[in-house]
Amino acid sequence: MGIGFIQKMQHQLEEEKKRIEKELSQFAHRNSNTTIAEFETNFPNMGDKEDENASEVAQFSDNLSLEDELEKGLRDIESALELIKKGTYGTCKYCGQQIDERRLMARPTSSSCIQCKKTLTQEV
Repeated sequence: MGIGFIQKMQHQLEEEKKRIEKELSQFAHRNSNTTIAEFETNFPNMGDKEDENASEVAQFSDNLSLEDELEKGLRDIESALELIKKGTYGTCKYCGQQIDERRLMARPTSSSCIQCKKTLTQEV
């Protein structure tokens, strides 16, 4: 795997990280009590009427689910960026073989090759 490809993937991962953090900042704030990228969903305040309160709870519930998914993606990106720093990006964590570049292009946060992933998910 060439250095140019790894730099391209690093740039792509950093851009995706910015996008996710921007999206999270629209309805959540960063938890300053932790060293990892962890956010807390803000509770919306639409008013004091019963229908407004119901809308607040529904919106908060939706935002909690979205926050969870976005944080998972952010953690995956941060793990991939850490692998780039260590010089092990693109190496399967199970078998130690190189992950095909096409897989990494499709899913830059992949940490396993196709064969190991199929074995893990019992698709063989």
